[in-house]
Amino acid sequence: MQPTVAVFGILRFPPEQMPEVRPHLRTLVETTYQNDGCVAYDVAEDPFDPGLIRFSELWPDHESLAKHLQAPHIEPWRTVARRCGLLDRKFTAYDINGSRSV
Repeated sequence: MQPTVAVFGILRFPPEQMPEVRPHLRTLVETTYQNDGCVAYDVAEDPFDPGLIRFSELWPDHESLAKHLQAPHIEPWRTVARRCGLLDRKFTAYDINGSRSV
């Protein structure tokens, strides 16, 4: 499936909260892969900036992304993130129609 939407983003938590965040983040990623129709949904902690989580996502279309954002597992994740002291959240979606590999 050729993706048409790329999403890049970050979440920032207090570094001491990361042990609590990780299992919930894993659930989010696994559930997203199983249910939401993403092409790729990659998440990583920044090794040089404790508490910073980077996201890169590929979606077949904007409709799939919109459904993901309303999926049943998203609100529980958001609740946990707030409880764990979410400090920052920035995500940007880009149209990648007509893109090619370099």
